[in-house]
Amino acid sequence: MSARTWIETHDGELADGLRSLRRQAGTVERWGATLAQRLADGSRLMAAGNGGSAAEAQHLTSELVGRFLGERRPLSALCLCSESSSVTAIVNDYGLEEMFARQVEAHGRPGDVLVLLSTSGRSPNVLRAAERAHEVGVAVWSMTGPRPNPLAGLSDEVLAVDAPTTAAIQTVHLVAVHALCAALDEHLALRPAAGARPGVAAVEVPA
Repeated sequence: MSARTWIETHDGELADGLRSLRRQAGTVERWGATLAQRLADGSRLMAAGNGGSAAEAQHLTSELVGRFLGERRPLSALCLCSESSSVTAIVNDYGLEEMFARQVEAHGRPGDVLVLLSTSGRSPNVLRAAERAHEVGVAVWSMTGPRPNPLAGLSDEVLAVDAPTTAAIQTVHLVAVHALCAALDEHLALRPAAGARPGVAAVEVPA
């Protein structure tokens, strides 16, 4: 398949996925409002996925610890797939399915949120992480491909992208990540002293 043909085909697949995301805009808005409250009050977001979804999990946490659009305080967010020494030690000692779950058990506290990304919704290590999160009182939000899938069944809330290929689903997941960050920042701005710690003035940072 030529590059032009692939791009044209992908364009149609993305259109399908983005239509499904628009229908779920209320979910993204609710997630942003919930995160604004929980993270501002000291809770943490954890995120995980495999392959391209791992990169998107890391993208999400980097936007929270850093910033998305406007200046604000850093927020507590941990990408479980980026902890290379922990991941390799856990896989070596406990097996592949525990690579995220054991970290959730170590870091997760009631009030925290675990965001799991999986195009298939069937990855055993992601499913185990969802199960462990429930055991320790952590909310589970997932971004998946089309329903039904096992991860959706294990999640408190789901954003399921209805697109036919992994590439299209992952691309729309990234749009959802950015939309979530935009909603979070908007709701944080509505909170008193949302932009900085007490006694610390917000600093304008050039784009």
